[in-house]
Amino acid sequence: MDIKKLEHITKQLLTPGKGILAADESLNTIEKRFVLAGIENIEENRRVYREMLFTTPAIEEYISGVILFKETLYQKTNEGVLFPEFLIAKGIIPGIKVDQGLESFNKSEIEKITEGIDTLQDRLIDYVKAGAKFTKWRAVFIIENDLLLTEGCILENAKLLAEYALYSQEAGLVPIVEPEVLMEGSHTIDKCKEVSERVLKIVFEQLKQKEVYFPGMILKPNMVLAGKDCVDQSNSKEIAEKTLEVLEKCVPAEIAGIVFLSGGQSDEDATNNLNEIVKLSQKNGKNLWPITFSYGRDLQDSPMKIWAGKEENILSAKNEFYKKAKENSQASQGKL
Repeated sequence: MDIKKLEHITKQLLTPGKGILAADESLNTIEKRFVLAGIENIEENRRVYREMLFTTPAIEEYISGVILFKETLYQKTNEGVLFPEFLIAKGIIPGIKVDQGLESFNKSEIEKITEGIDTLQDRLIDYVKAGAKFTKWRAVFIIENDLLLTEGCILENAKLLAEYALYSQEAGLVPIVEPEVLMEGSHTIDKCKEVSERVLKIVFEQLKQKEVYFPGMILKPNMVLAGKDCVDQSNSKEIAEKTLEVLEKCVPAEIAGIVFLSGGQSDEDATNNLNEIVKLSQKNGKNLWPITFSYGRDLQDSPMKIWAGKEENILSAKNEFYKKAKENSQASQGKL
C-alpha cells in the first residue's frame, strides 16, 4: 500500500472550495433522468452529455474530481481524447464507481446488499490502467415504516464496504466509502439519526478490523434528514446540528475528509444544508475533517433539462452547470 500516494490523492480531492461531481449513473438510472428531460438513452447521447459537463470552461475552479461510470471511463471527447486523460489535463481527478448495483438481502423485499466484490480486484487492475485514481462503493439502508434495519443487513454491507476499501487502497486507489441511509419513507429526522449512527458505528468497526488506512479514504455519508413523506420536515439548522452530532460521535478524526451525497434532496436544499453544516462546524471549532460535496443530481438536473439533447442548448447548459458548481463551492466554505 502506497500511503503517500493515497494521501496525495485525498488532498487533491479535498482541495478547499472544491467538490466531486458524481457522474456515475448506471444505465438504468440515467435512462430515468433522460426520459424526464426528453432525451433518448443511447450511448452517443450519454457520451455527449458527459462531454458537455467535463468541457465546461473553468469548471476545475470548483470541481476536484469526477466519479465515472464504467462506460464513461472508456469514452472519448470529440477530439478523440479519453475522458480520464482530458480531466487530468484540466487538473480534475478521474474516479470510478466500482459496485455493481443492489440485490435483495436474505430474500427481503426491503433490505439490500451491494454486489460486485467477487470480481473487484481484477476490475481494479483494469481501472488503474484506464486512468482512475479513486473509487466509490455505495451501500443503501432503507427505513421502512419506521422499522429498524436488521443487524445482519448492516453488518454484511459494512463488511463489503471495508473489503472494498482495502482492495482499493492495495491497488493504489483512494476509496470513497458511501453508506447511504435513504430518504424514502415517512420516518422522522430522529429515526434517521438513530439509524445513521448505527450504520456508521458498524461500518467503522469493520474498516478498522480490515486495517483500512483512514487518512487514505474518504467518507460519503447522507445528511440526517426526515423521510420525504414525513409531515414534520426540519430546517437547515436542525439538519446541520443532528448531522454533525452523528459524525462527531461515529467518524474517526483520522479519515481524510467527508463529501456529502445529496440523496434525493432538491438542488436548493442540498446546497443550503451543506452550507449550514459547514458554518456550524466552523462556529463550533470542531473542524475534525474537511467537508465538501459529492453531488450528482444537485449539479446535473437543471443543466440536463436545459440541454434536452439539443446541440443549440449546450452553451446554456454549461453555464448552468458552472453556476451550480460555484454555488456548492461557496456552500462547502459556509459562504452562502
